[in-house]
Amino acid sequence: MTDKTDYRATLNLPDTPFPMRGDLPKREPGWVREWEEKGLYKKLRAARCQHEKFVLHDGPPYANGQIHMGHAVNKILKDMIVKARQLKGLDAAYIPGWDCHGLPIENAIEKKFGRNLPRDEMQAKSRAFATEQIGIQMADFKRLGVLGDWDHPYRTMDFVNEAEEIRAFKRVIERGFVYRGLKPVYWCFDCGSSLAEFEIEYADKKSQTLDVGFKSAEPDKLAAAFGVAPSTKDAFVVIWTTTAWTIPANQALNLNPELEYSLVDTEKGLLVLAASLVGRCLERYKLEGQVLATVKGEKLAGLSFQHPLYDVDPGYRRLSPVYLADYATAEDGTGIVHSSPAYGLDDFNSCVSHGLAYDDILNPVQGHGAYAPDFALFGGLNIWKAVPQIIDALRHAHRLFATEGITHSYPHCWRHKSPVIYRAAAQWFVRMDEGEGVFTKDKAPQTLRQMALAAIEETSFYPENGKARLRDMIAGRPDWCISRQRSWGVPLPFFLHKDSNDLHPKTMEILDVAAIMVEQGGIEAWSKASTEEILAKVGAAADAPHYTKSADILEVWFDSGTTHTTVLKRSHAGAAHEHGPEADLYLEGHDQHRGWFHSSLLTACAMYGRAPYRGLLTHGFTVDAQGRKMSKSQGNGVDPQETTQKLGAEIIRLWVAASDYSGDIAGDDKILARVVDAYRRIRNTLRFLLANTSDFDPAKDAVPLADMLEIDRYALSRAAQFQEEVLAHYEVYEFHPVVAKLQVYCSEDLGAFYLDVLKDRLYTTAPKSLARRSAQTALWNITHAMLRWMAPFLSFTAEEAWRIFGSSESIFLETYAEIGGPDAALIEKWTRIRAAREMVNKEIESLREAGKVGSSLQANVAVTVPMQTHGELWNALASLGEDLKFVFITSRAAVVAGESMKVDVTPSESQKCERCWHWRDDVGSDPAHPTICGRCVSNLFGTGETRTCA
Repeated sequence: MTDKTDYRATLNLPDTPFPMRGDLPKREPGWVREWEEKGLYKKLRAARCQHEKFVLHDGPPYANGQIHMGHAVNKILKDMIVKARQLKGLDAAYIPGWDCHGLPIENAIEKKFGRNLPRDEMQAKSRAFATEQIGIQMADFKRLGVLGDWDHPYRTMDFVNEAEEIRAFKRVIERGFVYRGLKPVYWCFDCGSSLAEFEIEYADKKSQTLDVGFKSAEPDKLAAAFGVAPSTKDAFVVIWTTTAWTIPANQALNLNPELEYSLVDTEKGLLVLAASLVGRCLERYKLEGQVLATVKGEKLAGLSFQHPLYDVDPGYRRLSPVYLADYATAEDGTGIVHSSPAYGLDDFNSCVSHGLAYDDILNPVQGHGAYAPDFALFGGLNIWKAVPQIIDALRHAHRLFATEGITHSYPHCWRHKSPVIYRAAAQWFVRMDEGEGVFTKDKAPQTLRQMALAAIEETSFYPENGKARLRDMIAGRPDWCISRQRSWGVPLPFFLHKDSNDLHPKTMEILDVAAIMVEQGGIEAWSKASTEEILAKVGAAADAPHYTKSADILEVWFDSGTTHTTVLKRSHAGAAHEHGPEADLYLEGHDQHRGWFHSSLLTACAMYGRAPYRGLLTHGFTVDAQGRKMSKSQGNGVDPQETTQKLGAEIIRLWVAASDYSGDIAGDDKILARVVDAYRRIRNTLRFLLANTSDFDPAKDAVPLADMLEIDRYALSRAAQFQEEVLAHYEVYEFHPVVAKLQVYCSEDLGAFYLDVLKDRLYTTAPKSLARRSAQTALWNITHAMLRWMAPFLSFTAEEAWRIFGSSESIFLETYAEIGGPDAALIEKWTRIRAAREMVNKEIESLREAGKVGSSLQANVAVTVPMQTHGELWNALASLGEDLKFVFITSRAAVVAGESMKVDVTPSESQKCERCWHWRDDVGSDPAHPTICGRCVSNLFGTGETRTCA
């Protein structure tokens, strides 16, 4: 060699085919295709066959429309959890599913083909529509890198699942929970059907409050009840309401038996009002008044009052009796509640308990939202549009004492966002408390409410506050209305007697027949079969003329709520745990406490007396940076398809993993840009690891732990410590701490320290030297561990790197790396050394800013350590000997004893080695190599330098 030798060519410079740029949008589709073509999911199942199961049951998204970012968050979270459990060594199957029946699909069909389609046509078009939508959504979920049994997903509309749902329903009947009753239920005019409690959300609504007078039909009895002399003035009970449309259907008045009521003399007559509200009411009515007497509500029971429109139209010539009810309070209004029993649950219960027959309950509001055509004064009018006319009629009748507009919280349909009402209808219910069901033969030992509340106590919640939320909902919920008046859904396979409305005595046999028919031909087979055909199958053909085939369907929450048995135990048998709850985990948005979590809990408790899950995990909604829920209408949504094409699905995955899903998940272009930066840092670190192990064969080159340099043993120990943290987070389904810590690990533990220190040894020592192979042994083990840490969320990148680095077909066939346990003493020692290094770097930086040194290698450092107070630091630094300079990345370094801690940095006066860039006195000591130092000469041509620690 001559002094013109290119010494750069003698360095062990890293090289790898793993590119610096991810180019994710272009590369990711190739991985999706390869996973599918090579049947990776089947290989994952084969690799974990006979291993302990982990069951995450997929809550089915609705088969309607392209996926949005909320779908992406949900599916990616599930995928990360399943992959983390797979890497743990568990048999973590993932069976994706879809909710296929129900109103939104019917609405889509009606928009396209018109209303009032024949039932058969509606079902056929709905099935085709759902199938098409599933195909669209499935492609998007695969593109996100979600691994699952996409060849065999479950669909609630699959014949076997429809049939098993009927069998599940039969089991709920056998346990004594199903009954038919007339009861007010939530009713949506847009749906044209009843709604379950889960399908209600609350939003602000503008309404008119009304104070309305009911004239006494028995003034003498009223006076006697108050203990005053009869008066020639008219007397009125005054009610307050926010639902003017219910006044025409009034049938009673409710007073609290323990509340005090006053008889007040005013210029408009004698008014009965809650004693504590007299002042506020008179102010509202702009009246002066004198209290004549006060009595408890129980004294007024049974008194009768005329309907406010009694004198306006013969259709209202009826009396409203006073009933006593605790739900009448003096919190607001007048302390008196008017009762339209068809339109309020409390009103209904009060009137029925006081003897009002079901047949006598007025129910003029039709399913589409208008009063019946023959209803007095307001026939044919939509109830919301009728309100001004009702107010005018009351005013002209001199029964309106006050009215004003308010905005209040009101129940709305969560599909249509339109206001709903309570409406009495004959429906099928699942009973929450004591009572008799139909065809009970294996009565449950406890009520459904008791079993559900007990099951909640046995369930783990992530986050923990979900427990109180679900418990409160179960504790206070009414009976579950499970019937719907629609076409696209699993039938309620009942036959009702035309006169008595009783179920056919062979109902349980009919349910079995229905299940067989549906399993063979879907719900369409049941719909097309006549009453005669079906009853003939149970030997009751002669009964056909006397029975009507029910046209109701089971509500869609019963569909998804029974998938713990219809799917996990039937259509995908073997996918559930054999004993105890079927699934380890249900995971959905926090709104599912009143949805899928809720209905699944009730059905499982009704069938088996326990929950179907061991744990419930909830995540928040996707919102923009200002906390507003993402919405296409507001233009603040982040589209997963667009983001995937622009940045790659890996960025969405990393964003989801980095977000604290226990609250709402914020995302916009700026947030995603920060995620891209984080991805680059992780990828660059990974690339360094891959490049510097490219010529390392562990079978031949690995150095035993005892022979490794101390800093390498520390790096492995720190990696082992970090792995313990990662796996602890994964055990409780936490990802954002892992992402945050991984970024710090890559940038600080590796990039800013270990890899920084290592470069000199990796690049300048002999390729096969102990010093270099020791470093590579550590890097090889760290890379193995790191790829597994990141695989659950950076799935594409981990797989891409594994193709270069690993030996098996896929990273997901592996388990977490075995890298030993952390050495606490070693970690403690090197934590002190790293702190001292930070002090040194700070002083070097000061000289660099002053222009006195260039790189840190131009500096000579002396660290003064007071041994009495910092003896452990002294020992740690001193133990490194000559290798201390490599840790500080300086040309010289020494540790000296002194009175106080300080760092002295001076510029080196030596020459710079052309090859290693260290400033050393022995540069040019070999005349054959005048531009390089003695250690580089030794590393190139001699025995090589000796490293002990770093």
